[in-house]
Formats: sequence, C-alpha cells, structure tokens
Amino acid sequence: MHHPPAIADALSEVGPRLKRLRNERNVTLAELSEATGISKSTLSRLESGQRRPSLELLLPISHAHQVPLDELVGAPEVGDPRVRLTPRRVNGNTVLPLTRQPGPIQTYKMVLPAARRVPDLCTHEGYEWLYVLSGRLRLVLADHDLVLGPGEVAEFDTRLPHWFGTTGEGPVEVLSLFGRQGERIHVRAKPSPRQTQPS
Repeated sequence: MHHPPAIADALSEVGPRLKRLRNERNVTLAELSEATGISKSTLSRLESGQRRPSLELLLPISHAHQVPLDELVGAPEVGDPRVRLTPRRVNGNTVLPLTRQPGPIQTYKMVLPAARRVPDLCTHEGYEWLYVLSGRLRLVLADHDLVLGPGEVAEFDTRLPHWFGTTGEGPVEVLSLFGRQGERIHVRAKPSPRQTQPS
C-alpha cells in the first residue's frame, strides 16, 4: 500500500518510538511480551521496522505502557497535560494504580474504608512497602499488631502472615509499593561529602 509522504514518515517512526519508550521504562522484550500476549519476535520486528504497525499490535502495547495510542504513533499533542488514572474497587477498597509500565515493582494509592477493621491474615509471595498519607492504619504482621499514623512507613515480606486495614475510626489513605517476586525497595541517595577534621 502506498502512503502519502507524511503518513509514511509517521509509520517509519513508530518502531524507534516503541523501542525508545520500552527502554525508558527499563522493560525487556520478554516482560512486554508477557504483558501484551504478543510474541518477542513480533515485538522485535515491530521495533526494527520489519513489521508494519497495526491497531491489534499497538493497542495492547499502549495498554501495557499506560500511554495514549497517539503517543505511540506520534500524533500531534493537543495541549492537555492531565494523566487520567482509573480507580478500581478491590475487596471494598478503592485502588488507584500509579505505575504506568509493567515491571517488578508496582505502585498503588489505596483508600481503605473505616469498615475494613477485622483482621483476616494472608500470605503470598512478594514484598510490600506502605506509606500512610492520612488516617490511622492498623497493621497486623505475624505476632505484631501496630498502628501507624500519617507519614509513617512499614515494609515487610508478604510471606509472613499479614493484614492491614483501619482502626475503625475512619478511612485510611495509603501508598503501596509491591514487588511480586519479593523485590525489596532500594533507596539510593548520593552520600554527603566527608568532612575533613582539622588535625
């Protein structure tokens, strides 16, 4: 099929744009393949320009990267900087995914209703980091029963019996970072210069 020059140029840029977007997010072809259901070889040929981009390929990639389709194909910007995130209801909680790409660590904002106050401990693979934004969070972890307030943080191996909810006084807003394979949260900070002591 013959395309006008402008369309042909836009199509030729799709592959490099897909590869750049994937690399910026530190996502491997294998991870993207798992997230989209598209084979690694197809994704590789799409990025190299050997495979023509189509909606049936671009839509799953757009969903996996959590970017609009027009960002993949290089459509002109319309000047709207807002990011539209869709909250979900999970077991009575309001959960808002904040991570915009597949990967080992996923981030969520959660609003736990006051009614979530009866512990129901569970275990599963992973590692979780919680930061309380507002309210009072009750965390039951193995033999520990803790209450955390705004600005307090907890991190734990989810293979330990655990549950978190409210104290019953009101809802709680929490940021959650969760690593499915047990990845711990690593914080890297530049060390301050060592001060030399006068002799």
